[in-house]
Amino acid sequence: MPSILFSPLELGPQVLQNRIVVSPMCQYSADEGAASDWHTMHIGQFAVANPGLIMLEGTAVEPNGRISAGDLCLYEDRHEEALAKLVQFVKENSDTKVGIQLFHAGRKGSQQLPRLADKTLPVSEGGWDVYAPSAVPFDEGYPMPRAADATDLERIEIAFCTAATRAARAGIDVVELHYAHGYYLHSFLSAVSNRRSDEYGGDLKDRMRHPLKIFDAVKAILSKNCSLGARISGTDHGLDDHAWTLEDALQFAQALHQCGCDFLDVSSGFLSPNQSITNYGPGFQAQLAAEIREKVSLPTFTVGVVTGAHQAENLLANGSADAIALGRGMLYDPHWPWKAAQELGETPKFPPQYERAFTHGFPEMFDVSS
Repeated sequence: MPSILFSPLELGPQVLQNRIVVSPMCQYSADEGAASDWHTMHIGQFAVANPGLIMLEGTAVEPNGRISAGDLCLYEDRHEEALAKLVQFVKENSDTKVGIQLFHAGRKGSQQLPRLADKTLPVSEGGWDVYAPSAVPFDEGYPMPRAADATDLERIEIAFCTAATRAARAGIDVVELHYAHGYYLHSFLSAVSNRRSDEYGGDLKDRMRHPLKIFDAVKAILSKNCSLGARISGTDHGLDDHAWTLEDALQFAQALHQCGCDFLDVSSGFLSPNQSITNYGPGFQAQLAAEIREKVSLPTFTVGVVTGAHQAENLLANGSADAIALGRGMLYDPHWPWKAAQELGETPKFPPQYERAFTHGFPEMFDVSS
């Protein structure tokens, strides 16, 4: 019986060749915002194995939307040119679709490169002003964000639209807007971080207003050949009575569906360092994806400690998700799709340059049945 994992998946106008998604993973290695040689190597290692979709890392839509100075960015011509070169490289050597995650760091911005130090970067040391719905910092020691005013809201909306337009011109197939992990858009959705008393704060409908307005604006200008989806948070993990809940996520997912969203990528947490994740382990976020998928008729990704082919296949078979996003699993084994294919009785899709190696003398090299 054919596997589900290696069956095609429609995401709006785009069709993935299989249901393996390389999750976006920030590398903090951009050259003043532009994709570098590191990105060519990092992404290229995944492309060789032909997953269905490679989602490029969180990409800042404006200078104040960066986490660090090493972020991939998409607000200048040279950013677009470097991205186009990277996308072309992948497409010339693989059948995988290429996506990009567009985001604004919000109150979690202006940080030192994480591999150098776990510290914020004040403006006096080369940092930048950060923006959020309210003047509520992410944590002690983090910069105090500016509460976004009407001018800021409009500027950031335009920045998302401009970045999406650049992405499509660069050859991107799939655009994902980042509404999770405590960044700018998530911080508007959660009452923990959104203390506004105007039309963008208060009840859930008003907290969703600005994030949905940005989705609508991007949808209106994005190339019809591009799929547009969203990474959303299933829960804030019990911060307090104001925390984002699964019920909130369901309402937001339904609103995105009405806006013409092509897919949902369900994660959770990281709005606050005070979160309490009590169920961390294999597939720990799959139930969130399953409940959202059951209520909202959209292709849904699950992500989080999915490491084995049969685990992935079972999550698809039991209706938890329509696609499996892997991060660390792909870092540990960039050829994970080949081995998964072998385990599930499918034929691995090798690049032509490699085929001779697996048909002459050592056909059992990836035979995991014994």
